[in-house]
Amino acid sequence: MNLDQLAPLRDGLAAHGLDAKKAFGQHFLLDLNLTAKIARLAGPFDDGVVIEVGPGPGGLTRALLAAGARVIAIERDARFLPMLAELADAADGRLTVVEADALAVDETVLAAGARSRIVANLPYNISAPLLIKWLIGPLHPVSMTLMFQKEVAERITARPNQSAYGRLSIIAQAVCAAETIMTLPARAFTPPPKVDSAVVQFTPRPERPPEALLEALQRVTAAAFGQRRKMLRSSLRAVGGAALWDKAGIDPSLRAEALSVDDFIALASAAVGA
Repeated sequence: MNLDQLAPLRDGLAAHGLDAKKAFGQHFLLDLNLTAKIARLAGPFDDGVVIEVGPGPGGLTRALLAAGARVIAIERDARFLPMLAELADAADGRLTVVEADALAVDETVLAAGARSRIVANLPYNISAPLLIKWLIGPLHPVSMTLMFQKEVAERITARPNQSAYGRLSIIAQAVCAAETIMTLPARAFTPPPKVDSAVVQFTPRPERPPEALLEALQRVTAAAFGQRRKMLRSSLRAVGGAALWDKAGIDPSLRAEALSVDDFIALASAAVGA
């Protein structure tokens, strides 16, 4: 059997008696035209591996394989392993399924030194922690193409003085250029979630911030946005105060939402040197 001979996803789910589990934040994208579009936007897949989290019944996985990718799929829900095994049998050796919790797995071990991309329709309940893990962790993928709840995508791509602008915006944009490349209505999923979704493309900055700066950036943004309605002279007092804003050349009468990503990088750099 090859990929073209596989049963439609809905038939496969019915044959295996599978449905979405709310506890895992599962919402399946079964429209193969939509998954094919996501795969096209995420490619090309000339070399290396694609790491996918939460493949479920394998709709996006099929599209990635059809686009020529070699895929490592991380699935926590053991109910889907038989269905994914059928997909692996049809994939000509290009699909490896790993039963694991994506928050705990070491992707550098899975990639084994190969160039990697991450492409996933992320489980809603762990999407932000997974993103932070990949942004600051040891795996440095060539790109990430990730689907989030639309409101999370807006937080990631927000700019200064927008209501969605915050810690996630700063950390994501300090490491990558982040752009929403596709939106999907709730009705595209089974079962439909209560909100729309969006696909965000992450392209690493030419120079990755060093680990110490990223750690400082987390501390500084946590302090600044933990009291986002207060001026920096108040919110940053516990993480260095005047030593930070003086060295970074930042006006301490500003609030966190007014600062650019580069401003926060300057504050984090000052914290590293403090």
